Amino acid sequence: MGDMVLSRRVSAFLIAFGVWSWVIWPTFLKNIWVDPRSFHHGPTGFFLVHALLTAVSLVLGTVIALIGIRGWRGRPSRPQARPPARQAGAPH
Repeated sequence: MGDMVLSRRVSAFLIAFGVWSWVIWPTFLKNIWVDPRSFHHGPTGFFLVHALLTAVSLVLGTVIALIGIRGWRGRPSRPQARPPARQAGAPH
């Protein structure tokens, strides 16, 4: 199976998506935490659903950012020279 090479543009987008997730979702959870619907003699379904949504989004954002980082690092900074092609009938 061949390796997939991500372009710098796609890699940067994936990294930005991961950073965005870590900016947005903790703020969202902080807002849910202080919402009066979140706790009534303990956590409510409203809070638990939103906490789960936040956790899954942070995990996915992290994984997506890591894919972007690997894509960014895996891309050669300059094209690598290819070996000259063999001519038909030439000895190996």
